[in-house]
Amino acid sequence: MTPHCPLPDRITTTVCMAHGGGGSMTASLIGEIFAPAFSNDYLNRRHDAATLPTTDCRTAFTTDTFVVSPIFFPGGNIGDLAVNGTVNDLLCAGATPRFLSCGFVIEKGFPIDDLRKIATTMAEAARVAEVEIVTGDTKVVERGRCDGVYINTSGIGYIPHGLDIDPGNIHPGDTVIITGTIGRHGMAVMSQREGLRFSSPITSDTASLCDIVGNLLDVVATPRVLRDPTRGGLSSTLNELAEASGVDIEIDESAVPVMPEVRSACELLGLDPLYVANEGVMLIIVDPADAAKALAAIRRSAHGADAAIIGRVAPTAEGRRPGVWVRMPLGNRRRLEMLSGEQLPRIC
Repeated sequence: MTPHCPLPDRITTTVCMAHGGGGSMTASLIGEIFAPAFSNDYLNRRHDAATLPTTDCRTAFTTDTFVVSPIFFPGGNIGDLAVNGTVNDLLCAGATPRFLSCGFVIEKGFPIDDLRKIATTMAEAARVAEVEIVTGDTKVVERGRCDGVYINTSGIGYIPHGLDIDPGNIHPGDTVIITGTIGRHGMAVMSQREGLRFSSPITSDTASLCDIVGNLLDVVATPRVLRDPTRGGLSSTLNELAEASGVDIEIDESAVPVMPEVRSACELLGLDPLYVANEGVMLIIVDPADAAKALAAIRRSAHGADAAIIGRVAPTAEGRRPGVWVRMPLGNRRRLEMLSGEQLPRIC
């Protein structure tokens, strides 16, 4: 038997294996979808690597891979989620995001129109965040080897001199701020995946938070730490910070903003909003002397209207490991442990 490579139909509405073969079909996919969506001076050179300008600032670099299911959910899709997630990771280091890469792993048979929609929303999210997608890669795998499409994004940003954001800077007495309501992204994905219907639809909060961080840094020169509570929700992020800084963190349960429909959905499914994923809020810890002006600056931001002071940092009792405590409405406290196991699979 003589091996042969069948000539694919160039007029196709779905991704085929030839789109990942490196030949004319790959060039067609890039030329018709990705290049027009992400066009900029760096990408348009069509080099094997983007040549980027140098700077005397420190450089922040991050990477993340997105495998959310379903790919399209109320309020967003895997494309803008990938851009926003990577941008926000750079912001948490105090960096100004500048450049992104994107790598696609696409399943054979994935609709071309859906791929175009994803690329379009990625381009819009990059425009809003004022970053440029300067390089990328595309691979196609056999049907069943991938759930539609996976995206990896890496990002580069520049950190101004003198800005040192690190969990080691947290001190007892510091103030804990959340920039918006929690649990929206996880519940939006869950409701779409499970076909749940609520009287008020829950939409993802996916967004880049450049405006919040910019406004904050205008009034607070050195916030202690910035962190986006994505997988594992607020509980896991707070526990990570407590462990890293060797302190206790106490939050007031009644002060944590939760949308009524998110709270109702969590109650229906037996979930705690403190453990549900977010994609458009940030946890910020500042010196108590800066708390009022920090909160006011955040609330002036496009995504910060629901910001609230939710707690404080406290010293850890001698002989006890650092942890997170929730102050209940009646005044009693409970320890808030880190998420154990899978609560909401495939939310980013």
